[in-house]
Amino acid sequence: MAEQKRDYYEVLGIDKNADEAAIKKAYRVLAKKYHPDVNPGDAEAEKKFKEASEAYAVLSDPEKRRQYDQFGHAAFEGGAGGAGGFDFSGTDFSDIFGDIFGDFFGGSRRGGARRNGPMKGSNVRGSIRITFEEAVFGCTKEIELNVKETCNICKGSGAKPGTSPETCTRCGGKGQVVFNQQTFFGTVQNVQTCPECQGSGKMIREKCPDCRGTGYIPMRKRYSVDIPAGIDNGQSLRKPGLGEPGVNGGSRGDAIIEIQVGRHPIFQRQEYNIFSTVSMSYAVATLGGEIVIDTVDGKVIYDVKPGTQTDTKVRLKGKGIPTLRNKEVRGDHYVTLVVEVPDKLSAEAKELLKQFDALCGDTLNAAKKVSGTDSDSDPRDGKDSKKKKFWK
Repeated sequence: MAEQKRDYYEVLGIDKNADEAAIKKAYRVLAKKYHPDVNPGDAEAEKKFKEASEAYAVLSDPEKRRQYDQFGHAAFEGGAGGAGGFDFSGTDFSDIFGDIFGDFFGGSRRGGARRNGPMKGSNVRGSIRITFEEAVFGCTKEIELNVKETCNICKGSGAKPGTSPETCTRCGGKGQVVFNQQTFFGTVQNVQTCPECQGSGKMIREKCPDCRGTGYIPMRKRYSVDIPAGIDNGQSLRKPGLGEPGVNGGSRGDAIIEIQVGRHPIFQRQEYNIFSTVSMSYAVATLGGEIVIDTVDGKVIYDVKPGTQTDTKVRLKGKGIPTLRNKEVRGDHYVTLVVEVPDKLSAEAKELLKQFDALCGDTLNAAKKVSGTDSDSDPRDGKDSKKKKFWK
């Protein structure tokens, strides 16, 4: 009795409404996993590879898929040829196997074409350190970058003066070579970057003594960089055209510049808001009054309300960081008010503070009143057993 075939959608692990891209992606994963070249001598892997290939051959073809959705496996019974009696004629596996064997053997059909055409130059990286205030309001800084410039001796050809680059004999100037790979379905033709000329299509027999055949001279150049207001620590700026030269007529790469913002002794930043802590005297906190608050815009006067408690937070609207998109729009500055306790008082000040405390609830003697002791005895002196028990 013939083994019953699994549902093609189940084989590929896709939904019945999957589009062409999803079908191809699912098959590519299975083909790379179970291909006989990757699993030599593994009969089970070969079986799964054939099963996945058959499912792909049907579901990737709109007409075959329509028939399969309507009649199931019966739509293809009696087919001849291919693996297991299934007819693979008319199914294009070249795109997928080109990718797969490119991964296996280091080649790539698309990659070779890219290498032979214009390629943008590599990016270069650098960093600039600025102060907290410079990050808030923006600034202009200079940076030195290691870059490459066209060699003045060979004018970028890489060849010794009086000579010229020659057409690569291996690829014929195409920059890519073709090789054949035997697969389960027969011979598959693949393309990879020419290993002799690295995709340029040219060979340099006599190299320029100045640039050693590269066509470029490394140097250190200084650039002026405008840093926008509101930039944060760790963010980067991209400066187009300041990177490495392109290949085969491609444009220069970019400069990626990371911004490092120094710490501030007073302010802390969260997104576009600023946070700080300001001390106020006990008298100001109790009676109310004006205090001076430092902001990135300078000092501002703030009116403290009577009875303000320590750790009260106030908001100074629009005194924060400008946004990168619109420097006219700014965050806020949040200030935590903390009552400052003096660590040194004169005898007269101490006496006046005691009088003030007596008028405000006599908090200095509150513990003595709870313990039932008078002001001249200390329950910790060890002379009264009841007092000892209170302090255990």
